[in-house]
Amino acid sequence: MKQSIIKYCLILGLGLTFTSCGVGKFIPEGEKLYTGASLDLNAEKGVDSPKRLEEELDEVVRPNPNSKFLGMRVGLWAHFKGSQEKPGFINRFLKKKIGQEPVYFSQVDISGTEELLLNRLENNGYFYGQVLSSVDTKGKFAGVNYEVSYGEPYRLANYQFLGDSLPIQKEIQKMMGETELLPGERFSLSSLKSERGRLDEGLKQKGFYNFNSEFLIFEADTNQHEKRQIDLYLRLKENLQPKAFQLYRIDQISVYPNYMIDQEAFDQDTVILGGIDYIQDETMFKPHLLKHYILLEEGMTYNSKLARLTRNRLSSIGIYRYVSLKFNEKDSVALGETGRLDANIYLSPLKKRSVRAELQGVSKSNNFLGPALMLTYRNRNLFKGGETLNISGEFSFETQIAGGDRTGLSSYELGLNTSLIFPRVIFPIPINERFNYAIPKTKISLGAEYLDRVHLYRLNSLTATYGYYWNANRYVYHEINPISLSIVNLSNTSSEFEEILNENPFLRRSFDQQFLAGLNYTFNYNQLVDQEKVHKIFVGTTLDMAGNILGLLEGGGASEEPGTFLGLEYAQYAKGELDFRYHMKISEQQTLAARLFGGVGIPYGNSISLPFVKQFFTGGPNSVRAFRIRSLGPGTYMPESVDNQSYFEQSGDIRLEGNLEYRFPLVSFLKGALFMDAGNVWLKNENEALPGGKFSSSWFKELGVGAGLGLRVDIEFFVIRFDLATPLKKPYLPEGERWDNSFELGDKEWRRDNLIFNFAIGYPF
Repeated sequence: MKQSIIKYCLILGLGLTFTSCGVGKFIPEGEKLYTGASLDLNAEKGVDSPKRLEEELDEVVRPNPNSKFLGMRVGLWAHFKGSQEKPGFINRFLKKKIGQEPVYFSQVDISGTEELLLNRLENNGYFYGQVLSSVDTKGKFAGVNYEVSYGEPYRLANYQFLGDSLPIQKEIQKMMGETELLPGERFSLSSLKSERGRLDEGLKQKGFYNFNSEFLIFEADTNQHEKRQIDLYLRLKENLQPKAFQLYRIDQISVYPNYMIDQEAFDQDTVILGGIDYIQDETMFKPHLLKHYILLEEGMTYNSKLARLTRNRLSSIGIYRYVSLKFNEKDSVALGETGRLDANIYLSPLKKRSVRAELQGVSKSNNFLGPALMLTYRNRNLFKGGETLNISGEFSFETQIAGGDRTGLSSYELGLNTSLIFPRVIFPIPINERFNYAIPKTKISLGAEYLDRVHLYRLNSLTATYGYYWNANRYVYHEINPISLSIVNLSNTSSEFEEILNENPFLRRSFDQQFLAGLNYTFNYNQLVDQEKVHKIFVGTTLDMAGNILGLLEGGGASEEPGTFLGLEYAQYAKGELDFRYHMKISEQQTLAARLFGGVGIPYGNSISLPFVKQFFTGGPNSVRAFRIRSLGPGTYMPESVDNQSYFEQSGDIRLEGNLEYRFPLVSFLKGALFMDAGNVWLKNENEALPGGKFSSSWFKELGVGAGLGLRVDIEFFVIRFDLATPLKKPYLPEGERWDNSFELGDKEWRRDNLIFNFAIGYPF
């Protein structure tokens, strides 16, 4: 079966190659297909070429030629085939999905591109540059080469603001000390725009409501210096309206907690609290709770930052579809006097109640796949303070795929979860005012779950958490759960599973500890949300501790018997994780992504290993993809046979992992990837049942290494991912034999053991 698939793929690939290379016959007479442009930068000796300059010049070279895949213009070929008189169903389908309109040489404006290149040089301080172009023609194909020459850039000698008589000019003078336009800096139009934006935002935070960055003008003087230096002057534009310089204060603040476009004002009641009018026909949101989200105060100087943060805070409540904050100017006043603004806050709520049913196809990181049915009831604004009640029930069936001999591991799962979210801090001490960006939310959750691992065991669990989560700013997220409880009851164990537990006392203890009581904290710093950034990082940390307080309550005696609470043996451990990711945007659609992950769990007291649900494992679609799920580690351990028993054994208390992936476009919504992964898990304590599993100083020799290629179907809101990988280093083999330099695609057994296919939703990191 596999050989026939490979044969079919080869035939299809060869067919695409020959047909794609033959697009020339479709090109009309008098036209030439545009093959793209090359850009050569020739700087004078000793002159650097900033990376950003190269990127800006590349951006103006238009149009882009038709894309290629493995040297073939597949999209263009699909367009031509689908545009024939009788294209047929397949050709019409391919044209619609991956077809690309041809880009002809006649569409290229060479002289216009030359002007744009010169303009970008000047915008970056490289005046008196030169651009030459030449056309390269081969049959029905033509491309352009642009040669850009330039010398030393102009640099700033002095920078100052002209004027200090008006209050607004005095404020600008104060802000000049924080400028980034310093002597010696290269002249850059983008830097001037950033400076105007900085001053504009600063003035708006100081009360100048009607000011605009366009009211600031830069003037340059090069006559005072012999070398390429510029004196830069900033001044206000002349003949501006007096209100551009006006300072404003906030007068009346009105809030509409239940705003509808067609509502009548006379049907509403007004409650005045803290100088703010709350106007609503019936109590939608209690005013004394809503006031904590509003940072504006009557009589305060207008501040654009506080206005923006107020919108963010109100939106973060989670019960409003739209949040609109509008300022209205009151009677005009003479120049030099303070103007007044009325602030109106319009809040348009979402539907109070909703019921949602979902039928899902679930793919998990542990290679379990199957259908799931979810029912969710949501009640927003439950107690008229923005509270949200969620009740969800789930039924799912899963079976493990792509597990080699570890197939047939199936499970049924039933779950009921309830959460109540308060959009404020429920704490004895009022601390809401300490959070400007967003007020933390308090979450209380209860859950029950029934899990039946077919032919192995049943697991009943109850969970309860109490905690807080919030965004400190656009990038930083915190979550802390000072109360995290879990009670697990293992029952109906099969003789097969009892045998697994009997052979590994550590594993039995990890299942026997039925009570987890502790706290956990998560911190994320995420720049990956910024699509325009060239260099982006993500740092995620998690701390998880359990059993400390119970150990103190019990008294910490010297008894060899495990401690219990309410008759249940409890776990004691401390666990930490660090996830670091770095994305470098090579071009608009090319990215180099890297990840380093480290996790350590320290069992103590009652525990000799982490509870099974808290242990680390590696391998699979979001880990070291050249190894199947839980088939790597701990350390150099290798089970006698890869079966359902080894599924429970191959996990650990320590995990180290590194990944590198190059992502690039193919055609339309198809993306490709080349990747390399390395990692493993280890045990904190020696386990005789898992020889070679304990962490040691030679851990770097015990890393599993793999590489592969991937295909991603990237359709805006979600990504379907296919990865094919092969191991390069197998740590469970004897030293000296771990690196694999064979690549025997023609060998059926080699393909079965060394070509690992992964399917998942979303990018791995």
